Amino acid sequence: MAAKKGLLAAVLLLSLLSSPLPSRAQASVFPVNVWPKPTSMSWAEPLAAMPVSASFRIVGTSGDSPYLVSATQRYTALLFAERYRPIVRPAVNVTAGGPALQSLTVSVSDLSAPLQDGVDESYELEILPTGVATITAATVWAAMHGLETFSQLAWRGRQGELLVATGVRVEDKPLYQHRGLMLDTGRTYFPVVDILRTIDTMAANKMNVFHWHITDSQSFPIELPSEPMLAEMGAYGEDMRYTVKDVKRIVEFAMSRGVRVVPEIDAPGHTASWAGAYPEAVSCAGKFWLPDASDWGTRLAAEPGSGQLNPLEPKTYEVVANIIDDITSMFPEGFYHAGADEVTPGCWETDPSIQADMEKGGTLSQLLERYVRAAGYRAIVSSASFYYLDCGHGDFVGNNSVYDDQRSDYKTDGGSWCGPFKTWQRVYDYDVAYGLTAEEAKLVIGGEVALWTEQADATVLDARIWPRASAMAEALWSGNRDASGRKRYAEATDRLTDWRHRMVGRGVRAEPIQPLWCRTRPGMCDLVR
Repeated sequence: MAAKKGLLAAVLLLSLLSSPLPSRAQASVFPVNVWPKPTSMSWAEPLAAMPVSASFRIVGTSGDSPYLVSATQRYTALLFAERYRPIVRPAVNVTAGGPALQSLTVSVSDLSAPLQDGVDESYELEILPTGVATITAATVWAAMHGLETFSQLAWRGRQGELLVATGVRVEDKPLYQHRGLMLDTGRTYFPVVDILRTIDTMAANKMNVFHWHITDSQSFPIELPSEPMLAEMGAYGEDMRYTVKDVKRIVEFAMSRGVRVVPEIDAPGHTASWAGAYPEAVSCAGKFWLPDASDWGTRLAAEPGSGQLNPLEPKTYEVVANIIDDITSMFPEGFYHAGADEVTPGCWETDPSIQADMEKGGTLSQLLERYVRAAGYRAIVSSASFYYLDCGHGDFVGNNSVYDDQRSDYKTDGGSWCGPFKTWQRVYDYDVAYGLTAEEAKLVIGGEVALWTEQADATVLDARIWPRASAMAEALWSGNRDASGRKRYAEATDRLTDWRHRMVGRGVRAEPIQPLWCRTRPGMCDLVR
């Protein structure tokens, strides 16, 4: 028997010697993770962490840009203010009395690259056991991503000591260049501080485009130097306007986080809020939006309230030109969103001047063509079936007789036109290039989650957006599939729970996705094991 045991031990030893042990862990899940998941991340075995020195500092290269300088200062402060304690204590070695992390050196190849569409966002991060860490980035904006990744590799230990993973190497760059969030401030006014918090959280999720849907039928909340009457007559109130100073503050804040601000002034539809200042330029303004409830085709607007620009009125083009001049001077972004959605034929058909034009042989299509003459080829995906964060909360219109039937919500959309609610799993699972050929897929430059705000304001803003927008952020940054091509939403669940927990610690009121019981008992809440 002893001989057999000796033979078995010898065979086992020979097997171990003939198969070299990996020097770095390549598993898909680590004790401490980064969201969104990097393109490539390895952690040397045995997994280890070191304390952060009280004199730790982030060192930049000479000639650093002011945005990089402010980012290094911000992340230094964030690191020392970190209060994140993982829900599951990391199983890592921390050597008592060993070296502490002394510095993080940031090196940028191109300090002058502007923040614009297609800018290089690639970076590498290495944290050595010797107490030195480095970020090598293509641009300042890429370096900010590296700093965020570094910050997420730190946590508080048992005694409250600040620890950081060591022996870690990250090579990272985004899969899609456009990773955005659309926020509607035309239906609901959001204070500047809430917009800033949202942009800050976007940056933490490596999202890079804040699509600001500024105006809509319900209000015109931005003050424009050339057209002051639009906000004067179209905003909800004097304290619900964005001043030129506010815009500058938002744009600069976003720039300091590597986030572009793309402004949108919706037109020619959704312009009822312009009528107070320029009634002659707006058709069907102030009329009931659905004059014949039994005939959807006769509606004057997609929703309350009615009013859209008249392309036959010269004043329309004068005002629009002034708006575009003002907006493009206030926003340094290279793109301007001109709207052009949901133009309703019924509204134009009620206008006497348009009726006269149609009697001469004109068509509604030709009318729209007079206002919009453009063509585009690259695509940004924002599907209502996957990326609309307001869906599933019912509807905001009153006096709806459908609720007379107590079975009306049963197995339906729950009263929401784009229901049901878009869970984080549905957002994460979405492939923005699904069904496209390889050539067509190259034209998809990214996507945007959207929060339309008929039923949202600052009190629910964070929970409506996070962590569902985080799901899109990872899917567009490094994909939603593992190395074998399988969807990875199962292993993403624990990681997203941890990231949501860290975001809450940073002051973001993100909604939970599971009870903590599930996180502390891996696999027990899975549908399939």
